[in-house]
Amino acid sequence: MHWTGHTILITGGGSGIGAGLAAAMHYAGNQVLIAGRRVQALKAVAHQHPGMAYLPLDQSDPSEVRVFAEEVVRRHPRLNVLVNNAGIVRAEDLCAPDPDVVVEVTSTNLLGPLLLTTHLLPVLRCRPSAAIVNVTSSLAFVPKATLPTYSATKAAMHSYTESLRFQLRHSTVRVVEVPPPRVRLETDALGDEHGIAVSTFVEEVMSSLTAHPEADEIVVPTARRLRFAERRGVYTQQFNAVNPVDPKGRP
Repeated sequence: MHWTGHTILITGGGSGIGAGLAAAMHYAGNQVLIAGRRVQALKAVAHQHPGMAYLPLDQSDPSEVRVFAEEVVRRHPRLNVLVNNAGIVRAEDLCAPDPDVVVEVTSTNLLGPLLLTTHLLPVLRCRPSAAIVNVTSSLAFVPKATLPTYSATKAAMHSYTESLRFQLRHSTVRVVEVPPPRVRLETDALGDEHGIAVSTFVEEVMSSLTAHPEADEIVVPTARRLRFAERRGVYTQQFNAVNPVDPKGRP
């Protein structure tokens, strides 16, 4: 699939990776629609890139996802690419668990994109060329223990993506997974200043999509350490590196 001339919906497009991908795909010659919960952030991104459209979406609400999908198809009948990027990160102490965090993270990171995909699949399958891009995380393959629900939702999205690709293998819909490494965001719940910049990540993703238009997965160089840890037989070492323990035995 050549990444130009499409109508693309990107969730979580008001900041971070979503905003970066939206800008890159917009200037690659696509009609881009961004969605997210923060309307002012969406407006700001769309204003920076004339011709880009936006619609509000809280994908943690199943009824809102259904109505949103109907509105997208009505306003953008040529939609043929869905980028499931929206997600939230919440640190958790499972010695003092908070059920509300589990519900919030799971509904936003897993249930939301699954429902949005389900609502839009009938439309995408009618297109002569279409794609679903699921932005997961390298933590789907080596979890960060302080982000247990987040890591679990990303692992589940990886599994769903594999199943989705298999079931659509004879259709016109390509299914692509993009598992980011640590990426520096404006407000980083990971508390990690060592990740790569959004601009660098987006540039590497777009370069790979262009060079390998039929790829099922786009793994940028800094994501390979965790993505392929088990395959390379270094899972335990990488798990310990992601989850260092202090001398008192606390994470």
